[in-house]
Amino acid sequence: MRPDELFQYVDMILDDYGNQHCRAIASPRIVSLVPSITELLFELGLGDRVVGRTGFCIHPKELVKIVPKVGGTKDINMKKLIALQPTHVVVNIDENTLQTYEDLCAVVDNVIVTHPNTVTDNARLYSMLGQIFGEEERAGELLVQLEEKLQTITSYTKHLDRLNVLYLIWRDPWMTVSKNTYIAQMLKIINCQTVPASPSTRYPSLSEEEMYDLPIDACLLSTEPYTFRAKHVGELELKFNWFGKVHLVDGEMISWYGSRAILGLEYLGRLSQTLNTKKNAALWR
Repeated sequence: MRPDELFQYVDMILDDYGNQHCRAIASPRIVSLVPSITELLFELGLGDRVVGRTGFCIHPKELVKIVPKVGGTKDINMKKLIALQPTHVVVNIDENTLQTYEDLCAVVDNVIVTHPNTVTDNARLYSMLGQIFGEEERAGELLVQLEEKLQTITSYTKHLDRLNVLYLIWRDPWMTVSKNTYIAQMLKIINCQTVPASPSTRYPSLSEEEMYDLPIDACLLSTEPYTFRAKHVGELELKFNWFGKVHLVDGEMISWYGSRAILGLEYLGRLSQTLNTKKNAALWR
C-alpha cells in the first residue's frame, strides 16, 4: 500500500473542535499560530503557503525567517494577521486562547483547530492537514515514519520498570503537567508516569511542600516554556535532596507534536536509557 493510501479521503474534514473544512482550492494563504505545526506545514511541502507565524515558530530555522510574525501564541496582533489576508489560520487548544479563536472566526473563513494529546494523534493531524491542503502523499510518508519509530521504541521499553517522574515546565510557581497532556502521554511510552497522579488541571502548580513529599524516581526540567538550564539541575538536587535524579530535557522533543514527534520518539529512547541507568546505579548507594 502506498503512503497516500493510508488515509480514507472525505470531502469534508473535521478538525479537533468539530469544525468542518473543505479541501483548499487555488493557493491557500496559511497563518500558523502553533510552533510545532508551523514546522509540520513546512515538512508537508507547504512552506511557500505559510504567510504568517508567531515569534515562537522557530523551525525550520532558516526557512521561517522570511515569514512575518503576528505576535506570540497568546497575544496575537490581529491587525497584522488580517493584513496578511490569510485563507486559513491554524490554532491549538493548549497553545492559543478561546478569545483568539473566537476573534479569528469573525474575520477568517477557515480556522483549523488542533488538539493532539497522544503520539498516535499525530496520525490524525497529518491526515487532516494533508487532506485540507492537498498533501496526502507526504502526510502518509510521515505516518509510516512515525509508526516505525513507535514500534521500535515500544519493543524496547515494554520490558522496563515504571518510573515516577516530575516534569517541570515552570518555576515561581513550580508547574508540571497532568497525565492527560501530550507530554505525559509521550513519557508514558517509555514507562514514565508523571506525578502527581491525579491533578485537577492540565498544568497544575505545586508548592514546595508538595514537591518535598512526591515519591519520584526522576525530575525532568524542560527547556521550554521556562528556559531551565544546566545550572538548575544542581539547584534542585540541593534544594529537594534529589541527588542524581534531576535531568535537563529537550522540551521541544517531548512536547512538540507534528513532524517533530518522529525525532521525539528517538529522543525518548535515549532518555529512557539514561533514566534507567541512573536508577539502577542508585541501587548500589
